[in-house]
Amino acid sequence: MVNRVILIGNIGKDAETKDAAGVAVTKLSLATNESYKDNAGDWQSRTEWHNVIAWRQLAERAATLKKGDTVYVEGKLTNRKWEDSYQVTRYITEVVVSYFRILTKKTQPEEGPDWLHE
Repeated sequence: MVNRVILIGNIGKDAETKDAAGVAVTKLSLATNESYKDNAGDWQSRTEWHNVIAWRQLAERAATLKKGDTVYVEGKLTNRKWEDSYQVTRYITEVVVSYFRILTKKTQPEEGPDWLHE
């Protein structure tokens, strides 16, 4: 069985990083776009939003991502559920990052690689 996701998209808002019991976790909102022709032959564009989560060293690196940055992400799909403060059961599907690469060109080179495996 295989559970693998590959996405290339743009960050929708600045990365949110937190400490979860001593482990860094970063949440991202990633937009991917698809173009297609409708029945009338006109080009349409559709944007899909993906919840992306990175842990540990990947989270620390992903914390630098800003709205508009373009990234390549590999990971796996996970589903989780929880009860909110009103006792309503909520569900979320996330891409848990195993590898990512920043595709946005930087004006000044940074030290070290722009990718990291976990």
